[in-house]
Amino acid sequence: MGRAYAGVMGPLAFLTVLVRCLLRTVSVETTIWQAVAGLFLFAAIGGLIGQLAGWIVDDSVRARLAEEIAAHAKSEGKP
Repeated sequence: MGRAYAGVMGPLAFLTVLVRCLLRTVSVETTIWQAVAGLFLFAAIGGLIGQLAGWIVDDSVRARLAEEIAAHAKSEGKP
């Protein structure tokens, strides 16, 4: 999940910086450097957010499954 978030947030930041710099008529070199910096920064942030989201989902599914297994075992009379 982290790679997917990074793959979305990085290019989105790149395009956002490009458009912002083009609207403000910033030099091409500055635009490219800022866009690449935004790409890497937001890809890293997206990767971290995605890893966290994946961990939360996995933990929730594990907890839910453990509850269902315990309830099923209890209904069958097992300790």
